[in-house]
Amino acid sequence: MGPLELTLFAFAVGLTACGLAGSAMELASGRKVAFTEPYVSPSHVLRSLLATACAGPFMLVNDAIDARRQHRISTLALMSCGCTAIAWTLALGVVVLAIASWMVRLLGSEMPG
Repeated sequence: MGPLELTLFAFAVGLTACGLAGSAMELASGRKVAFTEPYVSPSHVLRSLLATACAGPFMLVNDAIDARRQHRISTLALMSCGCTAIAWTLALGVVVLAIASWMVRLLGSEMPG
């Protein structure tokens, strides 16, 4: 697999992880994911960090779209949030793949090829 395919695969993994985490959080709480309670709370720092790390791009896009609809941010700021969410999703995919690779090695399995 070449660098482009690996990058696209990592992005797809990150997008899937983010979507699954965000959707599960929405189903559990009945509220749209965002950088607010109950997802992000100063009283539950570790839970907030985990939620933000996993569903952060989803939260960022939701908040940015809401802010744009209320005319609190410009179109350029919305595009900046979108680019940040794309980069965050790619980084999340790389981390998920690294953890999966580490777990495979930890369990003693050999990867083909």
